[in-house]
Amino acid sequence: MSGEILDRPESPTKPATAGRCMIVIPCLNEVDHIGDLVDQLLEPAERLGMRIVVADGGSTDGTRATVREIASAQPRVLLLDNERRLQSAAINLAVAEFGHDVDCFIRVDAHGGYPDGYCEMLLEEARETGADSVVVSMATIGFGPFQKATAMAQNSRLGNGGSPHREGVPGHWTDHGHHALMRVEAFRAVGGYDESFSHNEDAELDHRLMAAGYRIWMTDRTFMTYYPRATPRALFRQYLGYGRGRARNVLKHGTRLKPRQAIPLLVLPAVAGMALAVLSTTALVPVFLWAAACIGYGAWLAASRRNRHGPLAGVSAMIMHLAWSTGFWLEYLKAWRQQPWKQRGARAP
Repeated sequence: MSGEILDRPESPTKPATAGRCMIVIPCLNEVDHIGDLVDQLLEPAERLGMRIVVADGGSTDGTRATVREIASAQPRVLLLDNERRLQSAAINLAVAEFGHDVDCFIRVDAHGGYPDGYCEMLLEEARETGADSVVVSMATIGFGPFQKATAMAQNSRLGNGGSPHREGVPGHWTDHGHHALMRVEAFRAVGGYDESFSHNEDAELDHRLMAAGYRIWMTDRTFMTYYPRATPRALFRQYLGYGRGRARNVLKHGTRLKPRQAIPLLVLPAVAGMALAVLSTTALVPVFLWAAACIGYGAWLAASRRNRHGPLAGVSAMIMHLAWSTGFWLEYLKAWRQQPWKQRGARAP
């Protein structure tokens, strides 16, 4: 999945309805965000007659107690135990439990922020376009120095490669975007999320939706705000998972990577190639050029936006590139090692 802009696709299905709806919040250890998020959603939920389902993956930080306290006073709020812990499993479980009496659901991620009128705009877009899925662009903001630098990187081509759902473009038909509203009929028809995916499950589902003839509309009338990881280690682990997820999509569906996705794959080989510096210092050139490009771009961001976090944004971008590349190659290596020996032998020249 690439988030490319498409011409209006034909759909073999009837136009989506956007009537009865529910909000699903998959979460795990989000005590700092969940209370304010649910409180914000209560007013539109009451006005639009929506249930709010918090599918918790076994939080141990007080998230569950916060939700229970809200639910005790607000019958529209329900706490659902997600034993598999993954976001994909959380959505599947909520649809299985409560999807029978709604036409669509709105996915709200706990680690994010949403503008006023978010749910209303999604429902209006679904009604007006007849889309089976309405996706949104995503803006990233941070608070501490490293988080602010990471947000700057993720909001730039250095960190997102020019992805439409990262940068925000006029409303259009697309093949991928950040999941927001989806019609239950379409979701069920393709089997919901693949619960073997811990990352990139949204792109994997979008591939099956498109293959089945369903239509995805990226709205420009609303968006979500994402809060990036606050430490280098957490950021590396996150993008390691993203790389693995992208590789699994390629392996499962045989999809091709876009240039902006393929270029970061060169990072891990370049870093690994530094070991050859004992034979020739030219082995250091690829890594030097990559680092110089990232730090230089960060410096340009700092100068053009008058933001002192620009140089550090280059470092965040390097962490994201290396982690993504490492995750992708590790997943590919894992798949290769799991092939039967006879098959590998048959393919050998």
